[in-house]
Amino acid sequence: MSNRSPMPVIVGAPRSGTTLLRLMLDAHPDLAIPPETSFVAAVAALDGRGDDLRSRFLDTITAFPPAAPNWQDFGLPRETLAEAVHALEPFTVADGLRSFYRLYAQRFGKSRWGEKTPDYSFHIGIIAALLPEARFVHLVRDGRDVAASWRQQWFSPGHEPEVLARAWMDRVEAARSAGSACAHYTEVLYEDLVSRPEPVLRRLCEFLELPWSSQMLNHHERAPARLEEHRARVSLDGSFVVSHAQRLHQQRRTMEQPGTGRIGSWRESMSDEEVRRFERIAGGLLCQLGYELQSNG
Repeated sequence: MSNRSPMPVIVGAPRSGTTLLRLMLDAHPDLAIPPETSFVAAVAALDGRGDDLRSRFLDTITAFPPAAPNWQDFGLPRETLAEAVHALEPFTVADGLRSFYRLYAQRFGKSRWGEKTPDYSFHIGIIAALLPEARFVHLVRDGRDVAASWRQQWFSPGHEPEVLARAWMDRVEAARSAGSACAHYTEVLYEDLVSRPEPVLRRLCEFLELPWSSQMLNHHERAPARLEEHRARVSLDGSFVVSHAQRLHQQRRTMEQPGTGRIGSWRESMSDEEVRRFERIAGGLLCQLGYELQSNG
């Protein structure tokens, strides 16, 4: 592991700015981060060896999630990955994953790679054991802003403040708990990232052993081309889960320079009653993270 470059793994509740951070780091000339993979925990659970394990590894990655596979997002022919996987001797799931990330990075002439899938907040321990080079970056955002944005999306866990509060807490607490047992884990506040991007990104470069590059501050110049990878998600019966246009719309602000305009947006989009209901569930964690409460319970 000592000769492997640190691999950033960005986690956090959805709508916390993880795509923004992905695009910022991806703008570094050495680093490529694909769209959300979602399959790492699934392949980590595979057992067996030899050709049978290789085949199940390839089948899992290229047809995941089972209900609406996302393989086309990565721009890699299955045959290219299969060739790399079959060349591995002995084959391990970890080296199979490294082959996938390496091939993805090579598409852009880059030597290093990373990962960004918000729900890997629940799988930090599994990923750390599988890929010891992983360095976890947990992006945290005010849960009320997360809720206000999340419930507008096709992947929202619900609409009610209590449901959103618990979903936000589950992810934040899972990442913090697992991160505390990890050798390489750090937290970044969304509010710091958008208000002071350069010092935050410089700190992350040190954490990831990356040389500083000012290109990360101009991520928005490359973002439209990078987001073209976010293809339509189609279920097995041929119906659309979400269109390419919808996916671009939900990430439209990542194509702009970062700014503070969305900090505290919950004040305009949530009623006082909704805020009280959210804070009744998640107020303790909000305070722990340094966010001020609007209500008294």
